[in-house]
Amino acid sequence: MAKPKRRYVCQACGSVSHRWQGQCPDCAEWNTLVEDAPATVFAQKHDLSSGGRGIEFVSLDKPGALPVRATTGLAEFDRALGGGLVPGSAILMGGDPGIGKSTLLLQAAAAVARAGKPCIYVSGEEATAQVRMRAGRLGLADAPVRLAAATSVRDILTTLGQGEPPALLVIDSIQTMHSDSIEGAPGTVSQVRGCAFELIRYAKENGVALVLVGHVTKDGSIAGPRVLEHMVDVVMSFEGERSHQYRILRALKNRFGAVDEIGVFSMAGDGLEEVANPSMLFLSGRQEQLAGSAVFPAMEGTRPVLVEIQALIVRLQSGATPRRAVVGWDNGRMAMLLAVLEARCGLNFSSAEVYLNVAGGYRLSDPAADLAVAAALVSALADKPLPARSVWLGEVSLAGEIRSVAHAPLRLREAAKLGFERGFGPRDVDHASAKLEYREVGQLPILVDRVMGGT
Repeated sequence: MAKPKRRYVCQACGSVSHRWQGQCPDCAEWNTLVEDAPATVFAQKHDLSSGGRGIEFVSLDKPGALPVRATTGLAEFDRALGGGLVPGSAILMGGDPGIGKSTLLLQAAAAVARAGKPCIYVSGEEATAQVRMRAGRLGLADAPVRLAAATSVRDILTTLGQGEPPALLVIDSIQTMHSDSIEGAPGTVSQVRGCAFELIRYAKENGVALVLVGHVTKDGSIAGPRVLEHMVDVVMSFEGERSHQYRILRALKNRFGAVDEIGVFSMAGDGLEEVANPSMLFLSGRQEQLAGSAVFPAMEGTRPVLVEIQALIVRLQSGATPRRAVVGWDNGRMAMLLAVLEARCGLNFSSAEVYLNVAGGYRLSDPAADLAVAAALVSALADKPLPARSVWLGEVSLAGEIRSVAHAPLRLREAAKLGFERGFGPRDVDHASAKLEYREVGQLPILVDRVMGGT
């Protein structure tokens, strides 16, 4: 590296000299030459303060036309997106292999294309003949979707630049894309980040709704660099169990709408079908009231969903180690509830195996399910069914108090709409709008007394 030269700048006139002098040769002032710290060779080479083009600033309060959302033709998909596709947005969709990501996006692309909007589907994992075979099985063979099988981002962007930008661009998947300007195999951190940046830049500049399919790791997170989720506008997760027919499309990040909105689909022989009333799906097969069964009105975004919580208590012989098994709920939270029931209510679970299941393969993370879980556990322990056609909601504290929950009136209205007649929950709940009988449960011992007494 070349050694930077020293220079001295006059503080009076600004003249530059390469050696120090007592008097400035230009303005004749004394003791005004001061050594200036020179820029290094690296700083001179990478100086970004000049040489660029000016950018235009827009005032936040300036009126102007806002982007108009475009519907996909799938109401559940639009609900999860917050109302539809936003032009120029980038959407990242992840999910387990074989869960139905490509099927859902092919159905959405076909619906958009049938509405008269140009749509392009680029597959890096399948040939175009394979995509057409799947489209024929789904009844989408007549949709005017433009298909391509490519993995080179340069080829894709060059081809897209030769025509009009599409309304929807689907890349399946981002881990198969490759850029010849970046070293590394497809799927590496640098390749995924670089390819995603180029595709997102094209979408932003041309107002294209871009959907990137992402692979997931064995723990369910999206494979690749974490920065990929920061680069996109919407992160969606397509979830479900292979043994169950339903699929849930969940928004984990959404710059244009509320998070935690879900869309519910049912896997059928001819593709994914929308489920307008998911509560009926998760409560199907529930004919009569049995011990250890409680119904909880969960909230997914702005949508209430009624699910069944099942508990089973098995008494063991003295000395045997009891087992705790939880499916669809937090294992640590159930251990906390068991401790509260033993400490505050005098119930004994230490010599019994406890099994808890959320019916239908649904997964709960709402703390408002505490009261429903506690009711199911007490009902299973006493072998007495809970009151018929009743719902339970409330958060349980370590002191045994039943705390209030969010959106309680909306939960109760949904339960009343589905034919439930009673609601049990915390105090100070506005239940006037819900046409059902509401009973307050202030303390956990009150719940135990009502279940044991059959009221």
